[in-house]
Amino acid sequence: MEIAEAIRKRQSTRAFLEREVSEQTITAILDTARWAPSGVNTQPWHVAVVRGETKQRIGDEIIAARERGDAENPDYQYYPGQWVDPFKSRRVECGMALYGALGIGREDKDKRKQAWYANYHFFGAPVGLLFFLDRQLAQGSWVDMGMFIQSVMLSALGHGLATCPQASLAEYPDVVRGVLNLPHEWALVCGMALGYAREDAPVNNYRTTRQPVEEFTRWFD
Repeated sequence: MEIAEAIRKRQSTRAFLEREVSEQTITAILDTARWAPSGVNTQPWHVAVVRGETKQRIGDEIIAARERGDAENPDYQYYPGQWVDPFKSRRVECGMALYGALGIGREDKDKRKQAWYANYHFFGAPVGLLFFLDRQLAQGSWVDMGMFIQSVMLSALGHGLATCPQASLAEYPDVVRGVLNLPHEWALVCGMALGYAREDAPVNNYRTTRQPVEEFTRWFD
């Protein structure tokens, strides 16, 4: 697959087949992604691969925390406190496209809730990846992590696998660290669903739009 084709083909997949992904394939994906760039070659990423009972427990405990009304305590703020355009409009458009593909109306709060809770079980994917980095590092390492995560997704695509990067899995990092017995010094950046896509699922057959180059580029000669 050509690089340009892979970048365009990658999408956030939210329905997966009940088909296992071998440890060998997961290792091969990460073995490719580890060549992502990082400032002064710090290679700041840590990855937790979760499957089976552990993956299920993470989802169950996050949902339990939400049901109890526990406040989210992410290690960093992903979204702005107040949305302004054009970002607000893009967010609304994205949400409408997603729930439209799922066939869930604006007023159907129960189905919207269940659709959201599917995030915490990695949308039923057989594999979940969780990305961490050391709190002692600065903002540049978060940039490095972004390049690494994109490399993971493109590498997965090369193996015929689908992914969905998930900020939602970082809403309760203490829950995740507790399940995995990981140190508090590891900040949870995000999770990722990994598996074989259900090609016929409506939720996998819509695409969000992208701004044309002219909208975000300025030329200086």
